[in-house]
Amino acid sequence: MTSAEQPGEQKSFYKRGEEVGAEITELCGCLYAATYRLLVLIRQFDEEHLWGLPGLCSCAHWLNLQCGIGMNAAREKVRVANALPELAKISEAFSKGELSYSKVRAMTRVANQENEDFLLMIARHGSAHHVESLVAKYRRAVRLQDTELANKQYAERSAHYYFDDDGTFILNARFPAEQGAMIMKALDLAVDQKDNSVDSSSPRERFSARRADAIAEMAESYLAHGLASSATGDRYQVMIHVTAETSDDAESTNNYLENGPHVSAETSRRIGCDSSISILHEDKDGQPLNIGRKSRVIPPAMRRALRARDEGCRFPGCTHKYFIDGHHIKHWADGGETSLGNLVQLCRFHHRLVHEGGFACEQCDDGRILFRDQIGQVVDSTGYLEPSGYELAEWMRNKMEDLYIDSETCVSHWYAGDTMDYDLAVGSMFQCAARTADKHMLI
Repeated sequence: MTSAEQPGEQKSFYKRGEEVGAEITELCGCLYAATYRLLVLIRQFDEEHLWGLPGLCSCAHWLNLQCGIGMNAAREKVRVANALPELAKISEAFSKGELSYSKVRAMTRVANQENEDFLLMIARHGSAHHVESLVAKYRRAVRLQDTELANKQYAERSAHYYFDDDGTFILNARFPAEQGAMIMKALDLAVDQKDNSVDSSSPRERFSARRADAIAEMAESYLAHGLASSATGDRYQVMIHVTAETSDDAESTNNYLENGPHVSAETSRRIGCDSSISILHEDKDGQPLNIGRKSRVIPPAMRRALRARDEGCRFPGCTHKYFIDGHHIKHWADGGETSLGNLVQLCRFHHRLVHEGGFACEQCDDGRILFRDQIGQVVDSTGYLEPSGYELAEWMRNKMEDLYIDSETCVSHWYAGDTMDYDLAVGSMFQCAARTADKHMLI
């Protein structure tokens, strides 16, 4: 190439770059507008729980199965979709293709009606890196404040008691939030257990009195037993009470838990699917006849083999790998064997769905495991919802024509070389948060 030809070639090269770049940015604007529409549909799909039709446990799982979106990305899309209705200005700019999904995703982590204008200004004038960095720095500052508050709560924890003039014991205590929540849970459990042990026909004490009794019983239990771990070898130990005449009736309505209420036959089956079973045979007067030996339904070695084979829940579209139960395809109560060929791993959600939710699990002659929904239709591994016939391409052509998206629509107004004062920006975010707090105080 001669020196005379170089300027022309260089000019053509830059012109080509401008043309391709303009097409890319225009297409990005169209994609951002379409992404907003996608999130609107996802929010509607999530709010109406339409994702539950194939037996999936969340909208994110449906997106993962049906649309090929990774679980983390699917959860983020559902989160952003549900956050947008409260952010009208950000939503409007997003719907016009002016903001990228990356910017919107970052802003929805901290945005509210008080700081929406400020964040929108940053998003219009800055790059996605600016927005994500500002949000990350602001969240870190909030976490530091929260940590300081948590340390202050912990340092100021206290418990004081004294006897009043009338002999009443007075207890005053101050706990960090997490300890307080744990104590509340223990109190609620103790009150519930006490309520269940009282005859329903007896007059009930006021709730504050029952809670005081629960505290006393918690202290009595600690003095009697000391520190005790709640961990046991079995997740459940089910004592099934049946009469001698109905001991072989899998659908008997006389089943009830030890120290507990009547439970349905199907609930008993689910709990007993992957637990140790002790069966107590009684006569008509409730006198024990014999106690069957305790046996583990799924031996440890077989459980390891089952875990290695299934690697998590086998229900189509489920990604859960923890808190998994072993399910008998042909139930143990119906004579099903405890063998690998008759076992399948299910998460707690789908285990309940198969037992109490009307879904069914069956094994084909070739070894394949099928799941059926409440109407007997096979739940496909790729979902079975019929397409709506919605022509996305036609919608995009019509919608984008009304939005007048061009190569400048989604381009930020940031100039190369400019720097962002993050300290000032984070301070402005805290000012917005303070205005929100003041507004709540006035209300």
